[in-house]
Amino acid sequence: MAEEKRRRLALIASRGTLDWAYPPFILASGAASMDWDVAIFFTFYGLPLLKPKISAQVSPLGNPAMPMNMPFGPEWFQKINWPIPNLIMSNVPWFEAMATGLMKKTFKNKGVATVEELREMCLELGVRLIACQMTMDVFGFKKEDFIDGIEIGGAATFLEFAADADVSLFI
Repeated sequence: MAEEKRRRLALIASRGTLDWAYPPFILASGAASMDWDVAIFFTFYGLPLLKPKISAQVSPLGNPAMPMNMPFGPEWFQKINWPIPNLIMSNVPWFEAMATGLMKKTFKNKGVATVEELREMCLELGVRLIACQMTMDVFGFKKEDFIDGIEIGGAATFLEFAADADVSLFI
């Protein structure tokens, strides 16, 4: 009987904000835990997700679907969606940091792993984390700027893997 081919997931992570940092690591760790072969190609603004400390933030400005609920207080207070005008979001210097803090607190309250924890899980599960060499050159990154266990490669490195993927996603 012929051996069944393992499924393969190829992801491109091109964004580094907090809300865009989660999807590649969640999808990769989920697929890897199902015994899929997985690779994530980190390019442009996704590349900082490979730094030891991820300092990703979230910006509600220009993201009208982002709920603005509070992660503290009584349940009725937490259910209030706080409509904050773009004028305030764009002119208050600390607003992005506040929104990031509230989102992280909400994730913690709900038992969601941090981005760093998900990334570590991916490494433990054998997910290939590939840093785009061209992007590294453009932004002046060196391999030492990143965590251990990653690969450095160009588009061809990723395309070799992605050519046989069952699922390919650009995130």
